[in-house]
Amino acid sequence: MDGYVKSEFHNGATIIEFFHPQSNSLPAAILEELAQAIHAAGSDDDTKVIILRSGGEKAFCAGASFDELKNIKTPEEGLAFFSGFAHVINAMRKAPQFIIARIHGKCVGGGVGIAAAADYAIAIEGADIKLSELAVGIGPFVVGPVIERKTGLSAFSQLAIDASMWRNTEWARRKGIYAEVHADMESLDEAIRRLTETLAHSNPEAMHELKKIFWKGTDHWDQLLTERAAISGKLVLSSFTRNAIEKFKTK
Repeated sequence: MDGYVKSEFHNGATIIEFFHPQSNSLPAAILEELAQAIHAAGSDDDTKVIILRSGGEKAFCAGASFDELKNIKTPEEGLAFFSGFAHVINAMRKAPQFIIARIHGKCVGGGVGIAAAADYAIAIEGADIKLSELAVGIGPFVVGPVIERKTGLSAFSQLAIDASMWRNTEWARRKGIYAEVHADMESLDEAIRRLTETLAHSNPEAMHELKKIFWKGTDHWDQLLTERAAISGKLVLSSFTRNAIEKFKTK
């Protein structure tokens, strides 16, 4: 299995689910499909709210695919790969509907960025977070702006600097990445169902205007995140990163 992205529409809500057998890691193809699915839902007048979730029962998202990282040969290839994360974040930012993220497991790297880019993330206890990029010689450059927007610079820097430390769900809730944390899947899904139903019957124009306020000051992110992707695309070619990725893959 190479993974999938699929969308379903129910009662005013478009549910977008992504999956990859390697802990929901994100190769370029899934990143592209995910950005396209979010854009399509955002352009659909019948969609009043978007639910973003991942498949499986373990990690929500393990971030970038190590298999693809180790095969990048040029800065241009690196830019193209990391731009995939930029496209997903910008699609989430530009969608006029609120995006609810269902966080059923741990988030690493780009997965933290996706959770932070959601307008309202609802998580289960144990959905801990970690920005592991520095540990492999890169850095959370593309996801940095969206995480800093939610947590502030201090909390983002803590995540970025201590790349081996997991932060628990309560930490993520206090810092603003998670809006709610629930003890079990039943209460997690009930919370999502309740909020989805409420938003599906709310004024789309009012929600769109609110979203524009929530994302104020991010109009330059098409350029900014591309510039950040270029930094990661260059660093991934370093011998440090090559060796670090091999060590992670052999653990």
